[in-house]
Amino acid sequence: MFKRIRDNREWYEAQNAGQAMMEWAQRQQFPEPSAAQPEPAPAADSASSPVAAPVVDDFLPPDLLSASSAGVTGMMMPWRRPLVVDGEVRECPHCGAYRNWVLLAMGNNVWRRCREGHETLDPDLDTAWFNRHSGPMEHNFGSLQEGLRHLGH
Repeated sequence: MFKRIRDNREWYEAQNAGQAMMEWAQRQQFPEPSAAQPEPAPAADSASSPVAAPVVDDFLPPDLLSASSAGVTGMMMPWRRPLVVDGEVRECPHCGAYRNWVLLAMGNNVWRRCREGHETLDPDLDTAWFNRHSGPMEHNFGSLQEGLRHLGH
């Protein structure tokens, strides 16, 4: 009997705490999202010039960016599936591998490393792309070789 009374009391306390949190959130004044700026119309004589890709700001705060992390010279992540950029499957120019990459972000450059150890700079990828596709950093390694060994390369 006492267990049921205690369980009911805990349930009601959790309900009351949740209700108080909902009421607090409703009282808060959150800023309105800014309206998207329309892109300027292309000029009539720009038909011969190539269309530039839209500039995308990096969405991560500066303290979480891979290029600006204190004491970190680079980051790496595994990429097991085929790497498709702009509709094109990337492959190693040396051995033809197209999956099971380790992507290395150093500075504003992203390097691909295949299973055979061939490293290729990918000019279409940058740190913003890396940050959008990588998860949180799980380990710190003293050297590139330690990180590659951890990832199985």
